[in-house]
Amino acid sequence: MPAYNIKHITRYTYAAEVIDCANQVMLYPLEDERLDVLHHEVVISHDSGVLQDTIIDTYTDFFGNTVGVFTVLPPHTVLVIESTKDVVTHPIQFPMDEQPAEQQWRHLQELHQDPAFIDFLCQECFTSAQGLKATLDQLVNRADKPLKNALVLSEYVFDNFQYRQGVTNVETPAEEIWQLKAGVCQDFAHMLLAMIRMIGMPARYVSGYVCPQKEGVRGSGATHAWVEVYIPYYGWLGLDPTNNCIVNDGHVRVAIGRNFPDCTPVKGTYKGTGSHRLDVSVHIESGEPETPADLPQEPSYTYEVKDTPPPVNSYRRHLELQMQMQMQQQQ
Repeated sequence: MPAYNIKHITRYTYAAEVIDCANQVMLYPLEDERLDVLHHEVVISHDSGVLQDTIIDTYTDFFGNTVGVFTVLPPHTVLVIESTKDVVTHPIQFPMDEQPAEQQWRHLQELHQDPAFIDFLCQECFTSAQGLKATLDQLVNRADKPLKNALVLSEYVFDNFQYRQGVTNVETPAEEIWQLKAGVCQDFAHMLLAMIRMIGMPARYVSGYVCPQKEGVRGSGATHAWVEVYIPYYGWLGLDPTNNCIVNDGHVRVAIGRNFPDCTPVKGTYKGTGSHRLDVSVHIESGEPETPADLPQEPSYTYEVKDTPPPVNSYRRHLELQMQMQMQQQQ
């Protein structure tokens, strides 16, 4: 049974002091028969050090995720959220997939009326839906079982989309990903979600970590994303299109939902400048954790936001025109 120590650090650096910072974190591992959580701690700090009196309240959301909320009221220019987990994973039981294909597809059709699955069947607005459908018509064979078709689609995303950082962001829609044929793990996941739902299979987005059991695993130095598809008479099975594999004991789930916004690891609001920098680093070790001095200091993900100028509304434009006319008259 593999054991992992996962250190996830989120650091916000603001251009000037901010106050009244309210945050939501989804950093709590989903403990079940596949995952034992031996230890988990979330530490909040800012410019003056660790905030010993910060209370993180938690609740369970609609999808069964543990969500933490906290506030930082004093002025600060730096906010650090450090999550440390010690977990043990267990191998999954693979689907036997014994029922006939026709019976399985009929079972999936019945789920379209089941409230527990409706959220995971809803399709995004997709202007290139006809192009995507044409591709699916070539890939999907209804005479084959749903599991085989889902694996074919996962392999298609892996083979036909380039893993490339910096060409998308967390708000990039599936439509744009389809046109770019490139992105990172969350883009691969969103693309596979769109394809699987379009053929009538429930699918949900999963946020978590992929652990370094071997070299060359994509997404091992950051938060990771994949898809869980519902297999008739079995249940939810994870598919990782970024690495073209079935999810097993090398993945650790943190949140599930319809898409990325349901599973955002950290988000919040504050009063102050909009100009800030976000640095995220994830370090995963098998077995015993390393000492803090051995941990890498470079972030695996960096995102900068600059202040935008205020919009020029009609009244402001009217005042500017009046001022220009007065200046012209004086000349």
